Amino acid sequence: MAEEKWKANMEKVSFMKQFPGLTGSWETLQGKTVEAVSPLPSKPGAATLVFTDGSFVVAPPLDAQPHELGESLRTARAALEPKHQDAYREYDRLVKKDRDALKAARLEKIVGAIQNNLEQIPELKDRLRQLVKEWK
Repeated sequence: MAEEKWKANMEKVSFMKQFPGLTGSWETLQGKTVEAVSPLPSKPGAATLVFTDGSFVVAPPLDAQPHELGESLRTARAALEPKHQDAYREYDRLVKKDRDALKAARLEKIVGAIQNNLEQIPELKDRLRQLVKEWK
């Protein structure tokens, strides 16, 4: 499951880096009109600039770190989504896939830890039964 989580995250990151309209150089912005500016809350002074043609850039130029690019897609969604609806549908699908893989990996890790410790900690079974009763 951990490998599936890693693969799901890599697929999401790869998609974000190829998101339609993402601009990687200042030269391509010449003559474009800024439609919206969406500040990135996690990085003061940085923002997503969305242009009227649907292109966008993260400024100041970032090394397209996945968390910054993801934040950029989230904070500029209102301005970008009307021009890139299909891409946002795919992005949402990949985000959900990544979240689901993380949840499955965590579950597998917890169950594995329980199974690996049952012999060394016999009280674990009783404590688990007690927890299950409390949750009912």
